[in-house]
Amino acid sequence: MTNMQYRKLPHGGENISIIGLGMGSIHESSEAEIEKTVNLAIERGVNYFDMVASEGKPYECYAHALAGRREHVYLQMHFGAVYDGGRYGWTRDLSKIRRTFQGQLKTLGTDYADIGFVHCVDELDDYREILSDGIWDYMKGLKESGVIRHLGLSSHDPEMVRRFLETGCIDMVMFSINPAYDYSTGTYGIGSMADRRELYRECEKEGVGISVMKPFGGGQLLHAATSPFKQALTKTQCLQYALDRPAVLTVLPGVRSRSDLEEVLTYLEASPEERDYAAISAFTPQNADGICVYCNHCQPCPMGLNVGLINKYYDLSLAGDVLAKGHYEKLSVKADACAQCGHCESRCPFHVKQEARMREIAVYFNT
Repeated sequence: MTNMQYRKLPHGGENISIIGLGMGSIHESSEAEIEKTVNLAIERGVNYFDMVASEGKPYECYAHALAGRREHVYLQMHFGAVYDGGRYGWTRDLSKIRRTFQGQLKTLGTDYADIGFVHCVDELDDYREILSDGIWDYMKGLKESGVIRHLGLSSHDPEMVRRFLETGCIDMVMFSINPAYDYSTGTYGIGSMADRRELYRECEKEGVGISVMKPFGGGQLLHAATSPFKQALTKTQCLQYALDRPAVLTVLPGVRSRSDLEEVLTYLEASPEERDYAAISAFTPQNADGICVYCNHCQPCPMGLNVGLINKYYDLSLAGDVLAKGHYEKLSVKADACAQCGHCESRCPFHVKQEARMREIAVYFNT
């Protein structure tokens, strides 16, 4: 039995586990431990795997673990990550990309990738090269032939993601999400708080899912000494923060072993108090004040309103998501049930004027 939760990819309908598996540090374990870790992940309901490792070593181990179960998992494969000499590197050389992809398919014992990503697009020149030098055409051709089921990219830059959204060809994005990056205090946190927040809404509006990399900020957020906030967060808090952003389907923490995996999976059993990341309000910038981040620290509402979700659907609708109104209308308790009792405002760490906002939302959706 598993208590894993799943979210549906809008374009395709695949049910993706909210916790997936990153590959960046798993090479630190022995081959036997890598295989056992992947086996355990599948047994515990993990079905989404990123396929960029720091070394070539893990791929054979994954192949053994996936044997006979390929159709039950989703592989996120990157076009541009290469392993010459067994070590990670990246390239825009189309011949190397072709050779690496075909070699990985053979090693993994499969003939398709569920998600085909252009790897690590963070600069405009890089974007132009991908579209002009045949890489994107090659990948689109693979999708047309069924070798890639869905197209996307990995990036740290909202502007690069937007450029690919404009192509109308992508279904998934791998993006770095955590409080440090979103609040412009961490390395690779490209884009302002407002810009990144808007990107998540744009992806949801377009039906493009997000898989999250760097949920712990490379581990820096987990220790007061290394956190840019000078205060530690738990892995559970970081996972909840990422999963609360619009369009996020799955979070991909890196693990080295079964022990690391078990620690991550404690999220599934965590209490609301353990998941509560409202402490970030104490160290977010002033311009974040008054903005609902859907943390639900205000719960429980005496009238039964899901305040965070109501705010999310409102924000998405304002951003142009035509589906958001339908999602709002399915709620059993809507904004007009707000009793204006002040309970949520007294608990909101971001000082959101929720009473006025509930009135505003009720009027908006009732017109």
